[in-house]
Parts: sequence; structure tokens; C-alpha cells
Amino acid sequence: MDRSGPTPIRVFESGSILVHLAEKFGALLPTSGQARAECLSWLFWQMGSAPYLGGGFGHFYAYAPTKIEYAIDRFAMEVKRQLDVLNRRLADNEYLAAINIPSPISRCGRGMAGWRRGCCNGAGEFLNVQEYTNVQRWTNAIAKRPAAQRGRMVNRTWGEPSSQLHERHTPAISRPGPRTRSATRSAKKSPSRPRCKQRAR
Repeated sequence: MDRSGPTPIRVFESGSILVHLAEKFGALLPTSGQARAECLSWLFWQMGSAPYLGGGFGHFYAYAPTKIEYAIDRFAMEVKRQLDVLNRRLADNEYLAAINIPSPISRCGRGMAGWRRGCCNGAGEFLNVQEYTNVQRWTNAIAKRPAAQRGRMVNRTWGEPSSQLHERHTPAISRPGPRTRSATRSAKKSPSRPRCKQRAR
């Protein structure tokens, strides 16, 4: 809920939220023409593919109580197809949707890179993500940005305290936010992030 104006505005779904914020602050989203169409097309391509395909692969590969080979292979094939589309796009473009956009990174790129970097341990090797060299270059470039680094710290409850940010409005990236009681309990229960096991081939 955006309560910054005289009338609250309900916004839901990540793609809609990103567009709302970009338009509200007049940043990272072209206002018209080919550049806007390109940016929105890639943003909604991501919204329609990455969560379902990536989430489906992650579930059957790492978390499903029963390993179903067909499900794992099916989702793996689709994820690799998406990675190939992304890799070919990035072969001729430094960023995913940066056509005539003054800022070198678009809102679309921010939405996509976070998901692509979220592959659990072992899954990257299973999917042979290293062969998608343009995707690797792109995600590494975005990962170096202070805003991206800060975003990956928010609500993190594992690792060193300096790598955690329990209050997203804390201004200093190098200093963790105040530890709430619930965050402290979570950290005690899960001192380290669960690792995904690679399926025996």
C-alpha cells in the first residue's frame, strides 16, 4: 500500500510495484517510444517466466520430498531455455533493457538479476550456468552495485552480522539494522543457510 499521497494506492505483484515506483519517482523507466516498450516487454517476460520456471525447478530439484526425474528434467530444460534467451539478448546489449535509457541499468534488469543470482548451491552446476557467459557477466556487473548488495542483505538472518540488514530503512550498508526478537529467534534456529543437495545423475 502506497500511503505517501493524500489517497492510499494499493499496488501488488512485483512487476506492477516496480512500474509504479519507476513512474512515481521518474527514474529507470523510459516514458515513451521504443525504449519504454522494450523495457516493459523484458520486464513482463521475466515476470511470466522466471518465478514459475525457476521456482518449479528449485522445488523439485531441492525441496520436494520425492525426487521426480521427469519434473526435474522438465523444469531444468525450461530454465535453460530461458537462460539461452537471456544470454542471446545480452550478447548485443550491456544490460537487459538499456536501449536509449540514460541510466545504464533498467528497472527490468533489477527485477531479473536478483532471481538469476538466487540459484541454490549445486543448482548452478546442474544447469551448467557457466556456459551462459553473457548472463554471468551481466549478473556480476549488477552484483557490484551498492543498491544490489544492500538489497541482498535485507531481512537476512544467517551469516556474519555485518552481512545482515534487518531493517530495510537503515541507511548504512555496512551496519546491520536493529535485531528484532523474531529475527534473533530465526538466527538461533538457522545459524546458516540451508544448502541444496545436488541430484545424483
